[in-house]
Amino acid sequence: MQHELITKIQRKTGVNWLTCITMIVFHLGAVAALFMFTWRAGLVSLLLWWLAGSLGVGIGYHRLLTHRGFRTPKLVEYFLTLCGTLALEAGPIAWVATHRIHHAHTDAPGDPHTPRDGSWWSHMGWVLTGTAQRYDKTVRARYAPDLTSDPVHVWIERLYYVPIILLGFGLLALGGWPMLFCGIFLRVTFNLHATWLVNSATHMWGRRRFDTDENSRNNWWVALLSFGEGWHNNHHAHPTSARHGLKWYEIDFNWWGIRLLQFMGLARRIKRVRFNRTSTAWQLVTGHRVKSQRSSEGA
Repeated sequence: MQHELITKIQRKTGVNWLTCITMIVFHLGAVAALFMFTWRAGLVSLLLWWLAGSLGVGIGYHRLLTHRGFRTPKLVEYFLTLCGTLALEAGPIAWVATHRIHHAHTDAPGDPHTPRDGSWWSHMGWVLTGTAQRYDKTVRARYAPDLTSDPVHVWIERLYYVPIILLGFGLLALGGWPMLFCGIFLRVTFNLHATWLVNSATHMWGRRRFDTDENSRNNWWVALLSFGEGWHNNHHAHPTSARHGLKWYEIDFNWWGIRLLQFMGLARRIKRVRFNRTSTAWQLVTGHRVKSQRSSEGA
């Protein structure tokens, strides 16, 4: 009954007009950016895409804050969080709470963005209508207590839109309108759709390595667009693993970024999945310690 109630609340809160207007403006701005493109603006946009999409959302919001797949010093955690705000996908608490709700009710009543409610809904419709990521304090405290008890994350949550506004002014001063439109509107719009494809496409199309009880799939082209987040069946089978691409051919830029942080001494207690040939099973390990969680699927 509680799952059905959550679903009704998610669907019946009407149109999110501020979000709709923002999306219209950003999509129009992205189209306009194509007509004022310069190579300098393009290179800066690529750098910002990596900072926001990979360091911020993939590594920071998702693998660190949501699943605690590794540990970093607090200053590094806050830096990655600020990078995540540049993607304009909500503040860290709202983002983490939404994703943890998704894992708690994957492809079932209560899932904020399951394709079982329609492909459009799972891709973009869920942010335009319904609760989207606007959960009350009770829900946020339940699904993100580690963040709601951290005053810095609470502060970032309240002002998550400020960094991208400041960035916009900086880009305008640095390179004029082409830099602003490419570095903000085009980059943000592209990355939003890349993230939404993880919610929609990787629950509809792709291969399944693990026999999970939902519809997650590994999708190579979504993985390329999202820095490695498209290996979604791997992720749902082992949510806390910091590594999503489990084979050499499963390109996972976010995992490589975490390994770089480890090399620099900024990441520790990294959880990852390895194949144990003795037990013919994939096992989650932290450092050299084998966790009890494992799958029954072979190599």
